[in-house]
Amino acid sequence: MRPLVIFGGSFDPIHNGHLRIAKTASEKYDADVVFVLAKTPRWKTVNESEEDRLNMLSLAIAESCNERFSISRTELDREGDFSYSIDTVKEFYEKYPGRKIYFLIGADQVNQFDKWRSSDEIASLATVIFSNRPGFDINEENVRNFHMESLNFLESGSVSSTRVRGLNFMDIPVSVYSYIIDKHLYFVKELEKHIKPKRLKHSESVAMVAYNIAKQISIEMGEKALITGLLHDLGKSTSEDEARAIMEEYFPRYKDYPEYALHQWVGRHMAEKIFGVTDEEVLDAIEYHCTGRAEMSPLEKIIYAADKIEPLRGYDSSDMIRACEKDYESGFLYVLKENMKFLDDKPLGTQNELTTNCKRYYLGE
Repeated sequence: MRPLVIFGGSFDPIHNGHLRIAKTASEKYDADVVFVLAKTPRWKTVNESEEDRLNMLSLAIAESCNERFSISRTELDREGDFSYSIDTVKEFYEKYPGRKIYFLIGADQVNQFDKWRSSDEIASLATVIFSNRPGFDINEENVRNFHMESLNFLESGSVSSTRVRGLNFMDIPVSVYSYIIDKHLYFVKELEKHIKPKRLKHSESVAMVAYNIAKQISIEMGEKALITGLLHDLGKSTSEDEARAIMEEYFPRYKDYPEYALHQWVGRHMAEKIFGVTDEEVLDAIEYHCTGRAEMSPLEKIIYAADKIEPLRGYDSSDMIRACEKDYESGFLYVLKENMKFLDDKPLGTQNELTTNCKRYYLGE
């Protein structure tokens, strides 16, 4: 019988770092991994319900296609408001006599482990294992005293549930992302304060189209595309007077641009101030998604195109979507050419320096 790794947590929400750590533990010890969702953690406040956290955990495990992963409701079903790790370890130890038990914790909990209830008993029933964290100093005394073992794994990534909730990092399974959007969890609640419902639907659609285009470059670029797509129209609900004031203070070079374009700069400003975005690649893609410019980055091209062709626009853009998903650069040129035709029929047309330069640089006009 294979060993069993108990991996407990609030999973608020589950992210790919959790899954990478679990996979490493499974492979190192040739073990099954059971994810145990915490009911009411005493060391932190959970942001979403047990049901939502459990549903996201189930979706993530299903998407991983790892037959050694499973979920236990043991702490959720246990009577009382609180549940302790010692009770969980005891339950599995008694349920699987003779089966080697490992108890997986994070690097931060290694340093607090001596303060846990019945920590000595936990270490006597299960081998405590932990995942290292780059730049994090481990309490070596706790490692020795409780006979802990390190996974010697530093590839879990810089993702954290906190960063996901704040829309600073999107290293999560796509099914979990879709659930968060559908159920209006975490960052969606903050977006709803600043973006009207119809516009938010557009932004969510842009994000998904952009993700499907950007993942041809890398998964990391796809994750950035999700964030940028969600935030690109953040400035749309700002009044013209407010927008002009922001332009005067932060973007004076573009302060006299037509009203329809101002939201791209206001959106960049709001993304920094409200969501704490510091990634210049993301911020630039927000800033130029409406007008375009010469020498655009890959993410800028992807967001520019996705904004113009997402399906909720109300016309058949399927050819352009397929073209972008096949090759984002040639697809961008296709979208740009069609958009320039569209703008030529408008009163303002391409009458701003950024759009004119974009047209000349990429289309030679």
